[in-house]
Formats: sequence, C-alpha cells, structure tokens
Amino acid sequence: MTDLTDLTVLDALQALRSGQVSSRELTQACLDRISRLEPAIRAFITLTPELALQQADEADRKLAAARRGSANFAPLLGLPLAVKDVLTVKGVRCTCGSRILENFVPPFNATVIERLLAAGVVVLGKTNMDEFAMGSSTENSAYGPTRNPWNLEHVPGGSSGGSAAAVAAHMAPAALGSDTGGSVRQPASYCGISGLKPTYGRFSRYGLVAYGSSLDTVGIFARTVADVAALFPVMAGMDPLDATSMDLPVPDTTLSASADLKGMRIGLPAEYFIDGMQPAVENLVRQAIETLHSLGAEIIPISLPHTEYALPVYYLIAPAEASANLARYDGIRFGFSQQEDEMWAIFRESRGGGFGQEVKRRIMLGTYALSAGYYDAYYGRAQKVRTLIKRDFEKAFESVDAVAAPVAPSSAFRLGEHTDDPIAMYLEDVFTLPANLAGVPGLAFPVGFDGSSMPVGMQLMGRHYREDQLFKIAHAYQQVTDWHRRSPQLA
Repeated sequence: MTDLTDLTVLDALQALRSGQVSSRELTQACLDRISRLEPAIRAFITLTPELALQQADEADRKLAAARRGSANFAPLLGLPLAVKDVLTVKGVRCTCGSRILENFVPPFNATVIERLLAAGVVVLGKTNMDEFAMGSSTENSAYGPTRNPWNLEHVPGGSSGGSAAAVAAHMAPAALGSDTGGSVRQPASYCGISGLKPTYGRFSRYGLVAYGSSLDTVGIFARTVADVAALFPVMAGMDPLDATSMDLPVPDTTLSASADLKGMRIGLPAEYFIDGMQPAVENLVRQAIETLHSLGAEIIPISLPHTEYALPVYYLIAPAEASANLARYDGIRFGFSQQEDEMWAIFRESRGGGFGQEVKRRIMLGTYALSAGYYDAYYGRAQKVRTLIKRDFEKAFESVDAVAAPVAPSSAFRLGEHTDDPIAMYLEDVFTLPANLAGVPGLAFPVGFDGSSMPVGMQLMGRHYREDQLFKIAHAYQQVTDWHRRSPQLA
C-alpha cells in the first residue's frame, strides 16, 4: 500500500471499510507526519493525539462490528480530520488565533462537529488561522504564521491557512475552515487543493465563533472535489440552534465517473478579469474554462456590474458586525483579562492587550461605521449596494447554471509582502467577497501552476443551495486533469 497519508478521503474510507487499514493506523500515520512537518509549516495551534487515538480505537470497534454485519457503516467512520480553531470542540482549547481566548475550553461541540463525530470522524487537532478569521494570509495569528507547503517562504492564504496547509501537506485527508470573505476558497487556491464555501444557511453556524454573522459560513477542505462532496451531506441541514440555517432537502452529491457536461451553462463575468492580475492566473483559468467547454459545457459571457463595489461594501459590513460580535470580549466574563483597579481600565487594557492589530483595526472601522451620524452614510448604504450585488447574481443565474472566475488575482505571495499594506492584503479577496455578500455557494479547485511552481485555483459560484451542480462541473474537470493529484515535495 502507498503511504497512508497519501490516501484521499474516499480511498481512506474504502480501505477502512475493507479492513485493509485500521483507523488507529491511519490516525497514527497522520500524527507522525504532523510531528515531522509541523515545526516548519505550523499548521496547528492545538494537537489532540490522545483524543484522536481514543476516537480511532472506538471507530475500529465499530468498523469490525459493521464488517461482521451486526452494525452499519457510519458515513465517515474512522476518518481523521483537522478543525479550524474557530469551531468549538468540547473539551479542546478554542483560541480563534487570538491571545484573548488563549485558555478558553468550550463545554460544547459546534453542530457541524457533532454531526461529523456522529458520522465517525477522528479529530486530529485545531488548525492555525488569522485572528478571529480576519486576514488573508494566516500571518495575523497570535501563535505565529503558517507557511505554504509548496514553498515555505510563501503564505498559505487565509484566514483558514492552517487547515489548507494541513491538507496540502497530507497531514490530514480533510479539514474544516470558515469562509466570511473567501477564507476557504483563497487558501484552497494558494495551496493547490479543493475548498467549498456552501450557501449561507446550508451549514449550521452554531459553535462557529462569530466574525461577521451575515457572512460567516463553515467550509470544507480536501484534496479532491469528490472528497469535499463526501463530507457535505453529513454537515448540511437545518439546525434548531441556528435560526439562519435553512430547512431544505440536501441534494444528492453522488458523483459519476462521466466527464460529460453537455447541457451545463457556465457564465464568464468580464468584471473578474481585470488589469493588474497575474498573467499566469488569467491564462490558467481561461485554459480551465476551455477544458470545461471541451467537455460539453456552454460558455456564456455575462456581466456582474456591481462587482467593483464588493470590496468597500464588505469592509463596511464585516467590520461593523465584528465590532458588535467582539464586544463580548471585555476581560470580565471569560478570556484574557488584564487586572486593573478600575472597571473601564480592565476593558481598555484587556482588549488592547488581547487583540492583535488587524482585529483592532476592523473593530474601529466597524464602530465608526455604526456610530451616530454615520450609520446611514456608511453601513446603511453598504447594505443597499449589497442587495444590488445579490441581484446581479440572481439575474445571471436566469441564463447560466454556474459562474466561473479566478479565486484571487495572484498566486500565494511571500510572507511579509503585504504586512505593512492592509489595502494590498484586502485586494487578495477581491474575487471571493461577492459570493459571501450574495450568500451563494463557491467551490475552488486547482487548475495549474504559475512560473514559480505555485498553485493556481479557479472558483465556481452557483445558485443558492445548488452545491451539487458545482460538484458535478468541478468533478468532471478533475476527471480529465491531474492538478489535484499533485503534492508538494516535503522532506
């Protein structure tokens, strides 16, 4: 057998069910690889080896019973998984990449974690991230930056960079992330793997520590689109603990071996191919679109005219919601506390010392946008333009089934390259923000490498709650290409 850490999700599940490999063997192989590579990559904040092996042993008992016919195979029984440190796992530290939650141990599981555990997954640990999911490079973590497995001098993307790096480096066959403005799709592109941002409301947000409540979604990383599709139905569905989750049927995500896309209409928005893009990114995305055309898809030029406003709209709405959500970290109830003699001094010193620079910047932006005299001019107007962006997508989906576009204007940049230039950092999300503002699903997958041998990804955006169409198109592409099978060479 090949190295166990080279198994994809579907290959691992098949090997586990057949008895070819045990969950303990697969989990230990992942833990051993993490131990070897982690000092260089720093994909994890908290590892849970004892919990993982305990869960693996329990999975092996259930697998043996299922093979005897005395029980059924749970969908993901025995599969190791990494979890972004913004989702709560009962009894495991949840820092959100921040010093202010350095010692916070949640007493409950997020709903998606509860569902995955019921399906048999094994939790390897909590992955590194930009503090409170605010960033595009995983350099804003209070626990140090994560490095891109393809080149350790480059960022893995953000804010879910730890999860993306862990999957790309074969530390885990799959991982969870969160996507508020591109935080799954952009690191998936930078690390050469597949990543899903579902429709807003498809996955429960209960237990996902809030950044921008009208934008946040839980997402999935894996090496192939078929692997992402395997986790999707386990996590999807209505949750009474989250009023924004939708009570809708979960579509069938079973994928066929056929690469036939006849009848599929894919829109190509002019606004996503802009001046200043890295030429290799545009060329590789256009080549991928030609491949989809060769498989039978009809490529239709479309316009999403309000795309140019997505960046300023996002950086009014998201910081405003963050300002409200992060007000609870006051140094009194839980989290980091700087002891002072006077109440307001506790607030000021705890928040000033516990939050990093980017989080403080966004809290101040959001507080200003919500302040008396400025609310209508900034936040209120941004919400109106958000509606126009959403209508652009609704109009486009009257004539196409999906929209194809680059994930980011460039491949992964070097560590420190944008540290002193917040605007340049924000521009890395210019192509991913609209999907969050409109609430539509987005799926990123690799389409090649640039001249520096760094991965480049493309994204598909679809109608609300039609993730199955995105899986079908991207899986067809992966049936005739091998970019998703390539892995970084790590010592």
